[in-house]
Amino acid sequence: MTKAELIEEVRKEAEGYFERGEFFCSEAVAHTINNLLGKPYDDKVVKMASGFPIGMGKSGCLCGAVSGGQMALGMVYGRVHGESMNEKMFPLAAELHDHIKDEYGSTCCRVITRQWAGDNFQSPERKEHCIEITGKVAAWVAEKLIEDGQVEIE
Repeated sequence: MTKAELIEEVRKEAEGYFERGEFFCSEAVAHTINNLLGKPYDDKVVKMASGFPIGMGKSGCLCGAVSGGQMALGMVYGRVHGESMNEKMFPLAAELHDHIKDEYGSTCCRVITRQWAGDNFQSPERKEHCIEITGKVAAWVAEKLIEDGQVEIE
């Protein structure tokens, strides 16, 4: 499998979880990247991502896909008590933020979905938009992990 094929597979996996209603954005990204990494964390780790959809518990703040992406980066570059911060964590976290902000003009859920304001996440167009962002974030994280040698291409 090539790098591009693997990244596309990751994108489709994350989008599929959301599209089928199995997970929301943050959960889909975290679960997909955990799978990509060979499940270093129990499947229950996705529970940590459950409060972030629709901008942190439907508050409309930080996009849940971005939150899930940050959690996914933490799976590789995060730390435990007593360890120093991995030098890659903050730059990659900022780069993900900036990538989404550059593409959508914001990382705020209510801003990047403003054309569907008040629909309470009911329109198929809004769902499709969010599915797309979920896939883009998962693919972005996968690409960074591959480039850094954290995920090997077979």
